[in-house]
This record gives sequence, structure tokens and C-alpha cells, in this order.
Amino acid sequence: MKRILLMTIMLLLAVALSVEAETGKRTAIGTFTQDELSYWEERSFKGNTSYQLIGKAAPMTLQAMCKNTASALYRKISVDLTKTPMLHWTWRVDGAHPGLNDTTKAGDDYAARIYVVYAPNSLLPWRVKAVNYVWANSQPVGASWPNAFTDRAIMVAARSGPPEKLGQWVSEVRNVREDFKKFFGADITSIDGVAVMTDCDNSGLPSSGYYKDIWFSAD
Repeated sequence: MKRILLMTIMLLLAVALSVEAETGKRTAIGTFTQDELSYWEERSFKGNTSYQLIGKAAPMTLQAMCKNTASALYRKISVDLTKTPMLHWTWRVDGAHPGLNDTTKAGDDYAARIYVVYAPNSLLPWRVKAVNYVWANSQPVGASWPNAFTDRAIMVAARSGPPEKLGQWVSEVRNVREDFKKFFGADITSIDGVAVMTDCDNSGLPSSGYYKDIWFSAD
């Protein structure tokens, strides 16, 4: 009888911990440990950007270096924006290219960018929507514009190039649910994936970016 009671208590504790993890204040997306990196899939648009881990302790740093390449690391993961709408991340770039026009195809290259993707049905690609937070080359902080290649993605200048914060770690936070409302006029209650991307295939100008500690929170 005591054993059954003990097992019941342990089961209730497990359920409670599960609920706490689900509704807690933090949902980890990218701590970039070696084990976690296996959850991220590389998707190439032109060649392969070099992605590698640096550092010895979590959260580790994901270093991205491109030379006329464009590939992203994508993690398929469902995030409930009714519970955790706030996206946090930390990033750094060593340089930007202020001569590029971010709004054009020729200038659609970024030392660092983070996508949040709504893709409820892969068989209906026209339903896909993405908000793309970039370290812009020439657009000012706070600017937004349609992606030069598809109207299903909106670009947002979370940071901008020289002389702002180059070579320094910067932490960001965005309300993803509110951003989808603002840019698409839709109340998206969950997203289906997160991607990071450093690319330089359009301009041919090399770039390097660094990412760490990507997560969602309630506030």
C-alpha cells in the first residue's frame, strides 16, 4: 500500500513538473550544445555557409561564416504564442555592408538573421508566413519591408550596420505574436519553426555572424 501511495505521489509530481515545463517562463530553442545541434537541419539556397560551435559551456556560440554562400539552420519546433510570445536571442556581427540596399534582391544578404516561421501545412506553401529579424546593412533600426524574393516573408531591422554595436554581443527581444498581427494582419497563435541564417550569395561580399541563447518566454 505504501509503495502504491509513493508511486502515485511520484506520478503526480511528474505531471506537475511537466505542466510547469509547458507553461513555464522559458522555452529553449537554441542553447547550441553539441547534442542540441542535431535538432537543426541545414537548408541550402546556394552552397553552404560554415556553421560551427565555439565555446565549452552552454549556452555555446554558433559561429556562421559565408563566402558567396547562402544556407540556413532550421529547427522544426512548435511554440505556443498564447503562452510564450516573446522571442529572445543574443547575436553579434563583425561587419555589415552599408552600400547594400536591403530591400532589393542584390542587397538581400545579412551577416545575421533569425526567422520565425508559421507553416501549418507543408502541402499548402502559400499559407507559410515568416518574420525575419535581420542585422540590416542600410535600413534603419525599426524599419520593415517585404522580402525581395517572396511576399510571404517580412524583414525587420532589429539592428543596423556601421557604426552600431559591431563586434559586440547584443541581446534582443520581440513579441512574435504581435509582430505577426502587425505585418500580416493575422493572429498567429503558434509558430512551427525557427531558423538562423548568415548569407552573402547575392552580393558576393563575405560576412560572419554569431548566435547564442535563443528562447521564448511569457513576458
